[in-house]
Amino acid sequence: MQPMTVFQHILWGYEMTYPDPWVHQSVQDSDAFVMTPDALDSYYFGQNAGQLLVRCEWNWARQSVEPLWNKHIGMLAGMLGAKQVGSAPWRIGQASGLEAEIVLPKKDNQRLWTGILMQDFIVIHFMVTHPKEVREQFEPAATKIISSLRFPERISGIETSSEDLPLPPGYTSVDPKSILPDISDPTPWRAYSGRDGIGALQAFYLRELPAHNWEITEYIPFPGASDLGFARIQLQRDGRQITLGIMPSETSEKMISASPANVVFKMDRT
Repeated sequence: MQPMTVFQHILWGYEMTYPDPWVHQSVQDSDAFVMTPDALDSYYFGQNAGQLLVRCEWNWARQSVEPLWNKHIGMLAGMLGAKQVGSAPWRIGQASGLEAEIVLPKKDNQRLWTGILMQDFIVIHFMVTHPKEVREQFEPAATKIISSLRFPERISGIETSSEDLPLPPGYTSVDPKSILPDISDPTPWRAYSGRDGIGALQAFYLRELPAHNWEITEYIPFPGASDLGFARIQLQRDGRQITLGIMPSETSEKMISASPANVVFKMDRT
C-alpha cells in the first residue's frame, strides 16, 4: 500500500490525505498539491505536471451556494476565456455544493475542473488543472485526495495562552499598544501578531473556543453588516468574561476574508 500523508489545516479545520510522493505547499491564501515541486509553476508542462488547489472562504452570512458558485465560475471564465459545461450537485460528507468541468479555448491543452463545497460558515473552493495528456495519471490521484476531505471533531496540538485561550499557529505575543496605540492602560490587554486572514481566524476561534470550554455570548463578524471595523467575540468561562478582537492589520476600502489580521484579548477586571 502506498504511504500517505495527512494534511490538516488548523485554522479552517479540515484535513485531506495525499500520497507521500506528492508535495503540499501553501500559496498565498490557497494550498497546492502537486506530484513534483516543478508543478508548482503553473507554466510547467513536463512530466508529472498538474495542480490541485484548495482555497477556503469565510461565509459569515451563510449565503446559499448558488450565488457563490456563479461568482466563482464567472471569475474563472473572465480570467481564462473558459466556458462552463453545466454544473452538477456535489457532496462530500456533510459538505454540499456544485462541481463542473470547464471547457477551455481549443488552443489550450489544459483540462480544468472546479467545485465548491459549503460546510457551515466555510466555503471550500477546489480547482484541478493539468495537461490533457496526463489525465489518466493525474485525475485519479487528485480525485482520491479531494474525496478524503473531512472535518475532524477535534484538532490536537493547539497552543494556548496563560489564560487558556487558543492561539493560532505562528502568532507571537506583542505589545498591545503596537496594535491599539490609543489604549491608555495596556494591563488588561493581550495582543498577538501574525499574517493569517481574518476569515480563517474567525473559523479558528468559533471552533476552538467552545472546544476549550469557553462560551461564546456574542459574535460580530467581519466583513459583515456591522460598521465595527473588526470581528468581535464576547466569551466567558467560570465567571470570567473576555472580549476577543480579530483586527485587520492593513487598512483598505476593500477588506476581504483573506486580509491579514492580528488578535487582541481584553480581560475583565474581576
